[in-house]
Amino acid sequence: MMQKVAHIRLAILGILLVATVTLWGIVLREERGGVLTVAFLNIGQGDAIYIEAPNGRQMLVDGGPTRAVLSELSKVMPWYDRSIDVLLVTNPDKDHMAGFIDVLKSYTVDAIFESGTFPGTQVYKELEQTITDVGVKKLLAKRGMTIWFDKETKLTILYPDRDVSGLSSNDGSIVAKLSYGNTSVMLTGDAPSGVEKWLIQLDGKNLKSNVLKVGHHGSRTSTSPEFVGFVEPAYAVISDGVHNRYGHPHKETLDTLAKFNVPVLRTDLQGTIVMHSDGEEVRFEK
Repeated sequence: MMQKVAHIRLAILGILLVATVTLWGIVLREERGGVLTVAFLNIGQGDAIYIEAPNGRQMLVDGGPTRAVLSELSKVMPWYDRSIDVLLVTNPDKDHMAGFIDVLKSYTVDAIFESGTFPGTQVYKELEQTITDVGVKKLLAKRGMTIWFDKETKLTILYPDRDVSGLSSNDGSIVAKLSYGNTSVMLTGDAPSGVEKWLIQLDGKNLKSNVLKVGHHGSRTSTSPEFVGFVEPAYAVISDGVHNRYGHPHKETLDTLAKFNVPVLRTDLQGTIVMHSDGEEVRFEK
């Protein structure tokens, strides 16, 4: 009898020990050590960018073309975390937003920002219905808006600066600058060179960023030499699918980045690309 009690006590102690280790693991993962994480997710031909601020607040910029975004999120988010503070749809084309339908069904979301262009496609209508069904607050992104993660981390909307409801999805695409301390990432959606040139007039040298998320998956319609010159990135990231039917990234874009000696990272070649910033410099996981 005494031996049986001893075995029971040991079993309970073992369970408590496992529980303690698990809880400590959660606590340790919650401590981010003053680091901003930006993950350019490998979701095929499209965009999906996960942002986690040093205080743990999160944003997902675009959701990719399919539910593949869910499996990629599970690789960069803690398993127990079922909420994302903010979603941002740079434009309502399928390759940027279809995955948000599954994200909204799987995660608690506080708010979603949209550009204000309306494609009228069935998948877009499904997204809008899902937003209504789950009761997420919907906002239009406008130049001058700032989304604060904490006192040192913010996302500033640079474009649209007008009503874009009558424009194409690309011409109305959201452009935003993510800043943490002295580091920044330029997020361009599918904005074409015409929008880039307009931003040069509006912002000039303030466009300078450590990292450029290359516009429109490396299409020749974006990433003009003038824009790259003002952004002056130390790194460029291209989100594109393997052997995609558009031939992205185009040679013209790669040649422009090479002209400015900008190293290029590509999701079709490297998979998900994870960047970290301590507020002074950025580094990429190998």
